This record gives sequence, C-alpha cells and structure tokens, in this order.
Amino acid sequence: MTDLFGQGGYDVRFEWGLAGARAVRADAAVVVDVLSFSTAVTVAVERGMTVFPYRWETDGAEAYAAERDAVLAAGRGEAPGPDGVPAPSLSPAALRACRPVERLVLPSPNGSTIAAELREHGGRVAVGCLRNATATARWLAQALDGGRSVAVIAAGERWAQDGSLRPALEDHLAAGAILSGVVGRGHGERMSPEGHAAASLMEVSRARVGERMQDCVSGRELIGRGHGADVAVAAELDVSAVVPELIDGAFGWPGRGRR
Repeated sequence: MTDLFGQGGYDVRFEWGLAGARAVRADAAVVVDVLSFSTAVTVAVERGMTVFPYRWETDGAEAYAAERDAVLAAGRGEAPGPDGVPAPSLSPAALRACRPVERLVLPSPNGSTIAAELREHGGRVAVGCLRNATATARWLAQALDGGRSVAVIAAGERWAQDGSLRPALEDHLAAGAILSGVVGRGHGERMSPEGHAAASLMEVSRARVGERMQDCVSGRELIGRGHGADVAVAAELDVSAVVPELIDGAFGWPGRGRR
C-alpha cells in the first residue's frame, strides 16, 4: 500500500516541520529554515567553518562544544566585543562579519532539531535556503539521477501559545526555489503535488522575493527586533554554490573538502 502521508508514491517530496520530516523519510533530505538556521549554516560554511547542529534548549551545549573543540554560538542579540566585532551566532549577518572559527556548535529551535532527527534515521542531509537554491537543486537532482528518493523539509516556526507548527512564508519560498530547480532538471514527473505547489509559489514570487521576505511575519519580527540585516542576507537569491552537508555530525562542504 502506498504511504500516503509519506508521499511514498513520489521520489521528490515536500513537507513541513519535525513531524513532516519523520513522515517523508527519504534517501536524501534538505532542511530549509531560512530565518535563520539554514542561512546561518550556509554563510558559516561559505567562510570555511564546520558547523555542529544542536537541539534547542537541550542541556549540555557547553560540554558538547568542549568535547568537539568547538565554539558555542552566542545569542543572536549578544553585544559585540570591545573591538566591535560580533561573535558567531544564529545571526547570518553576524556570521558574515565575525572572525571565522574552525568549528562552531549552533543550536536552533527548528532547523537543528530537524537535522538531528534526520541524521538519526540515516540518509544524506543538507541545508538549503534562498542563497544556495540552485546549487541545492543540483545536489538533489544528482541524488535522483542515482535512483534515490529526496525530500525538502520546510522547518516553519512555532506558535508561542502552544508550540504548534506555524508554516512560514520564507521557508515556503526557499523550498519552492529549490524544487523549481529540480523540475528544471527534468524531474517534475517524479514530484509530489505538494512539491509542485511550492515550486509554483516561488515562480510567481521570484521577482519580488526580497519584498516578500521583508513583509512576511518572520521578516517583520526580526526587523522589529533590530535584526533587519539578517533578513537582507537571507533574501539574497542564488549567491552561493555551497551546499552544506551533514557528515559525521557536522555540516561542511564536501566539494571543498572538510577541515
């Protein structure tokens, strides 16, 4: 019997959140958490850092970082040091301006948790965002060409009232940009209707993606908290060829070699 909720009748799948990641397990999966985990990881790996994802609000982050000879990311709003240089954090803008560290532990409430879940159940795991959408589509297409199933998981956000999933436009757009690229590489017939719908959303929004990022709920929230630079970095479309892949518990770029 076809796995309806896992979209098992299709080789290219799209779902939301942690529960969706569990339902659509595939041979290769991409986590999309644009504001800000997947963008932050991509920026860090672009700069040569190796990033260890860590589940949010789990005790032991300091010890975990120490065991891996890594730096634990600071809070997004933490003030810069005496020299004005920001510390590495979940902020993509700070990661672009900070002094690079060799190994970084990066907790996040959604993207890290989903990546950790996918890692525990096998298969290849990467992160995608607007910055590397075309490169990520190429990574997925290569897996499909090898006869493997793939999934794109939009992380979404959480409602403060009860912790339930809030689908987030920024993740829908980036997932759509990636899936549109997969269609463009000849795999449209293997894609679920959910995947096609996400791809179509991006196509009608592509010319105004920067405006959409600023005006969506998550974008307005970050801008209102003084983190507009993070939204600007996350809205950059196809500026990176880096596809961070989770290998031995850390995100790096195998195309450039690992530290």
